[in-house]
Amino acid sequence: MAVVLIDYGAGNLRSAAKALEAAGAAEVHVSADPVELAAADRIVLPGVGAFGACASALRAVPGLEDALNEAVLVRRVPFLGICVGMQLMADEGHEFGVHKGLGWVRGAVQRMAPVDAAGHRLKIPQIGWNEVVPGGNTLVAGGYAYFVHSYAIEAADPGDIAATCDYGAPIVAAVQRDNMLGVQFHPEKSQGYGLELLARWLAWRP
Repeated sequence: MAVVLIDYGAGNLRSAAKALEAAGAAEVHVSADPVELAAADRIVLPGVGAFGACASALRAVPGLEDALNEAVLVRRVPFLGICVGMQLMADEGHEFGVHKGLGWVRGAVQRMAPVDAAGHRLKIPQIGWNEVVPGGNTLVAGGYAYFVHSYAIEAADPGDIAATCDYGAPIVAAVQRDNMLGVQFHPEKSQGYGLELLARWLAWRP
């Protein structure tokens, strides 16, 4: 099984690759080569930073967006988006302007404005461990994962929401549709919980 971890200059590649290998991936290729994507059995899109910068970096690689669409939407290769990699699955992101996403999940990525029960603003970004609460039939189990983010996807279709966390209000922690899974948290930083999720994804036959 060839897992391609996309290297477009906007992800924590070393940690993600090590986590995939620890979860059971025999072959992890770090690449942005459309030819390698065409041969991939599974694809992981990481993402760290601002939505617009990540979207621009992805589109700066010749043929990468088309190869992603072909692999994920046409050939139905199992896909995992991590953090901003998950956010890029949305129609658009509203971070330092409005930027076009991949459009795989209907909705927009918006800045969070969390408040606690007393009406006090919570710190942004959300940094640290939070409880993941799954909903429906999903690869995502309940447990605690590590988050670092100031923006979150607001999915237009509630059926795409695979899990939430509570940070002043319910925040989308994961989306899942067809052969696609996206997680707002970092599996590679979530210790045993994250490795178990990656193992389930590696074994997934959507």
